[in-house]
Amino acid sequence: MGKYRCPGCDYTYDEAQGDAHEGYPPGTAFESLPDEFTCPDCAVRYKEDFEPLAE
Repeated sequence: MGKYRCPGCDYTYDEAQGDAHEGYPPGTAFESLPDEFTCPDCAVRYKEDFEPLAE
């Protein structure tokens, strides 16, 4: 499971934890998020802008 960071505000999507507030249960792969996914914290960065973090 990986982690992906928004370069605008440093929000991190952790696949292992998901994001219950946004409706993504633990184990939801980043690739499974909708194409129109935007950063839930700053809403200015799109899915393709997120940077994978090294584990």
